[in-house]
Amino acid sequence: MTSLLIALFVVFLMIGVPVGHALLLGGGLAVTFGGNLPLSLLAQRVFSPTQSFPLVAIPFFILAGNLMMAGQFGTYLVNFAKLIVGRMRGGLGQVSVLGSLMFGGVSGSAVADATAIGNALIPVQKKEGYPAGFAAAINASSATASVLIPPSIPLIIYGLVAEVSILKLFIAGIVPAILLALTLFGLIYLQAVLRGLPASPLAGGLRGFARDLMWALPALFMPVFVVGTLRFGIATPTEVSVMAVAYAILIKLVVYRDFTLASAYQAVIAAGVMTGAVVLIIMATGLAQWILALENVPASVAAWALDTLGSPWAVILSMIVLMLAVGTFVDLPAAILLLTPIFVEIAGVIGLDPVHLGVMMVLTLSIGLYTPPVGTTLFISTAIAENKVGDTVRELVPFYAASVAVTLLVSYLPVLSVGLLS
Repeated sequence: MTSLLIALFVVFLMIGVPVGHALLLGGGLAVTFGGNLPLSLLAQRVFSPTQSFPLVAIPFFILAGNLMMAGQFGTYLVNFAKLIVGRMRGGLGQVSVLGSLMFGGVSGSAVADATAIGNALIPVQKKEGYPAGFAAAINASSATASVLIPPSIPLIIYGLVAEVSILKLFIAGIVPAILLALTLFGLIYLQAVLRGLPASPLAGGLRGFARDLMWALPALFMPVFVVGTLRFGIATPTEVSVMAVAYAILIKLVVYRDFTLASAYQAVIAAGVMTGAVVLIIMATGLAQWILALENVPASVAAWALDTLGSPWAVILSMIVLMLAVGTFVDLPAAILLLTPIFVEIAGVIGLDPVHLGVMMVLTLSIGLYTPPVGTTLFISTAIAENKVGDTVRELVPFYAASVAVTLLVSYLPVLSVGLLS
């Protein structure tokens, strides 16, 4: 059944069927024609993965981010980031990276980050002389730093599948996210010098800094609130997600005073749509994971990898290469759900910490977010920049190299991720 599932999945992807539907169709047909099993198991195996209470955290964290972003916070964030890094060469590009890093703590989603920051900065960058492709490349790549900042939706998904502490994953993702951001800072600065791009300081001095910090701080406190509440055992991840929604509403009512029923309605609808897409993928991959487990594929792959490649470092490298390839064609949540059962088995064989594995997986697969043909942040950023995808991809080449370098560093130096947990 496994070979039939994989073959059908690839065929459906090639003809343009969405990932979730391709998995459902491939799994259903594989069980129907490749296995001597009652079809009633199909419905059971598709439905059972959704019966996990911690899954409730996903829609609430998405809703909290949507509520916070549907107002003035984006303006305050951009101004605050300008005050910090705007005086550097290529200041608006640096603002995009810092903004993404801070925005990730609110939205937990690279797609939301790329949309919000891109709409705010790319038109201004083009006016200051940034080539459209370069502006889109900065936005598409920097948005991926947000997927490692709490409350990261991809890390939550991995934690649920691998049965790993979400709190530990949140903490372990912070240093790699900062390392990626610093690498992008250096790359953008070098590109700005070579292209003669200006700095973009924001007037206001110390008084302006204090003012914008005051306005941005309540929203930037969100990741601290999430991690702190989990760290001290005050609430479970699901309870914290509900508290995050209440916190977002409170901040918008009391601090920003831009809460409206219309914006709340739009935030709920957007959260529902995004949650529906995630749950569909969870249902589809649940069926695929059951088929793989039924035929003992994860354990067989783990044993084969160690016997064939011989050493843990070679196994890790092969995992990275496979993730880069899969991330190019499969969306981030689906790729995590598909690969986690197999990679957790491999990690157990080679002694790889499952928390370190989770950070490594999210960091590596996030490169696929700006890699054609599926790259979500690539297409969002290119559309905002009103540019051709090919031009953006050419500008992204050094960003690919920088991101892969950071991925290798984090993968082979566990202290950069799990070091904070000791």
